Amino acid sequence: MAAKDDGFSAGEKRAMRERAKELKAAQKKEELEQNLLDKIAEMPEAEGRIATRIHDIVRRVAPHLVAKTWYGMPAWSTPEGKVVVFFKPAGKFESRYSTLGFEDAARLDEGAMWPTSYALTELTAQDATLVEALVAKAAGSG
Repeated sequence: MAAKDDGFSAGEKRAMRERAKELKAAQKKEELEQNLLDKIAEMPEAEGRIATRIHDIVRRVAPHLVAKTWYGMPAWSTPEGKVVVFFKPAGKFESRYSTLGFEDAARLDEGAMWPTSYALTELTAQDATLVEALVAKAAGSG
């Protein structure tokens, strides 16, 4: 008899296992940030460059956000642990582009509809300026 398909891809299952580990590990802020940097170091070079630049932007424009991993992806949260912004590398789920995303804690509300994620294949200087503005607004810094 064939195994029943649970509907989750191998990448999604890995992400859920990573999240379970993250929840079990009570860590200090420095350890959380080191985990994020370790995840970035595991990425293919192009994705790692984008993630590093985003991390640098967040550290500069929203230093009160806590760097950590979230489902095995780089993320930055409020001190209370609510994710504001995250970076999903393309390779994580074998996508054709990486994603810069914002969660409910992000203060991006504008009218009745607003974007909460952006596709990235590279991070140009112009794009970095937009990311800075978005992160500052989302974090309540700008």
